[in-house]
Amino acid sequence: MFLGTHTPRLDDKGRLILPAKFRDELAGGVVITKGQERCLYVFPMPEFQRIADQLRAQPMTSKAARAYSRVFFASAHDEVPDKQGRVTIPGHLRSYAALDRDLVVIGASTRVEIWDKAAWEAYLAESEDDFADIEEGVLPGGL
Repeated sequence: MFLGTHTPRLDDKGRLILPAKFRDELAGGVVITKGQERCLYVFPMPEFQRIADQLRAQPMTSKAARAYSRVFFASAHDEVPDKQGRVTIPGHLRSYAALDRDLVVIGASTRVEIWDKAAWEAYLAESEDDFADIEEGVLPGGL
């Protein structure tokens, strides 16, 4: 399970050093793809395979499933982190998430998310007030 918030920097070659506490689980390979709210999702290969299986199980007649699958798979980039725990984020994904030098990398349970630092701060400012209100709908009965 991926937990926590980290603030690495993107180097001049578009590489990110993965947080040390995430490296073991991601060492076998990752898939980086577009996420919601203009962040990037980083999945360990087994989790990406599980999601791919779920999408393949959707009927081809579902317009929403086709549309989601196209964007999800077309933007995906697979890679094995190097010995220093670095991955290269392709230009099209850096553009999509408006990644500059300063990043925020968060653990989001079964995936890692990569955010531009300013975008993450804006997202938090906008959504933290709703956090308590959302709990009941997401976790019936509360914690």
